[in-house]
Amino acid sequence: MTTTKTGLPPMRPFSPAECDAIVAAGVIAEGEQSAVLSGSRLFTVDEYLEMEKAGILHEDDRIELIDGKIIIMAPIGDPHIGGTAWITMLLAPALVGRALVLVQCPIYLNDLSAPQPDFAVVRPYTSPSRSYPDDVYFVIEIADSSLPYDSGPKLARYASAGIPEVWIANLRVREVTVHTGPSGPEYTATTTYRSGDSISPGAFPDVTLAVDEFMPPATHGRDAETAV
Repeated sequence: MTTTKTGLPPMRPFSPAECDAIVAAGVIAEGEQSAVLSGSRLFTVDEYLEMEKAGILHEDDRIELIDGKIIIMAPIGDPHIGGTAWITMLLAPALVGRALVLVQCPIYLNDLSAPQPDFAVVRPYTSPSRSYPDDVYFVIEIADSSLPYDSGPKLARYASAGIPEVWIANLRVREVTVHTGPSGPEYTATTTYRSGDSISPGAFPDVTLAVDEFMPPATHGRDAETAV
């Protein structure tokens, strides 16, 4: 995954036709097209959502809003898809009636940032379409090519917003790093769990996930049956 000098992924470019559509939707003023084309025009969360309503951005686009910039997220590969399915199967049943497990839904950190973590475990009364930092118990990011971004700039935004706990599952080496104690743009405590270890979220100490179960094995299911 390519990142810029700021450590963020590249911004989503807009065509002149899309800029005209953004003006027509009332998101930007007449004359701001050149700033959008150059990437210097920042967007608020409300403007970002208006572009989605207008059909300029689509819910299946691999993008998220960070610091007013609409950035391109890494494509989801097979290991990421497998990890997401595996964690959903393990985590959601353990938290039924106690929390909502949101998959790739935005968290509104502030007026300019709405990242989409792979998982956000939030209070059960939270609206799935509008979760804020105070609603969040913990966040999980599944990282492969996105590891430098997830463990760098994105993690710093979570800390600054006061997200109490962030897990980063590193698919490259099959380990999970847990960050707790947000203070400014950093977390004051970091623990890495490896094969053979188990993890419990701070908000739900009775819920335990083994690292070996946390991510799908290299071969499983039908592939495992036919593997030699």
